[in-house]
Amino acid sequence: MESDGQQHIDDGAYDVVVLDAIEATDGETMTIEVTIVAGANKGMVIGIHAPIGFGDPIDLMGMPATLRVEHGVPTVRVDL
Repeated sequence: MESDGQQHIDDGAYDVVVLDAIEATDGETMTIEVTIVAGANKGMVIGIHAPIGFGDPIDLMGMPATLRVEHGVPTVRVDL
């Protein structure tokens, strides 16, 4: 997977915290920026595109989440 910052991250599961969530001007998607909080990639910031229904951008900020990368494709699950 290539992040918005052009950094590569290996397949696996990562503990992350949501830094920011920005709605796109298309009204259908948002970019969620997360940072990895443990392990060799600690501090790496990853940008992930998600549907607008993923959550309220303000409510998502600071939330713990899990980033999973499978075959280079990232998904995020916010830990509520």
